[in-house]
Amino acid sequence: MMTIEKKLPDNKYLSPCVRNCCLDESDICLGCFRHLDEITGWQRFTEQERIAILDLCHERKVNRNNES
Repeated sequence: MMTIEKKLPDNKYLSPCVRNCCLDESDICLGCFRHLDEITGWQRFTEQERIAILDLCHERKVNRNNES
């Protein structure tokens, strides 16, 4: 498991958004690999939840690349 750690000065995790929003048929963004619910709820999530989401994003990206 690999977590991409990008933090703000107050130690909050930055959004992984890359401004390339395009959802697939499962509502996963092809830019950041977050689910629509993860995108819209990002500000409400705890640090631990954000870390878990970032790990899922990494897994989704790897799986998407392996499908190609």
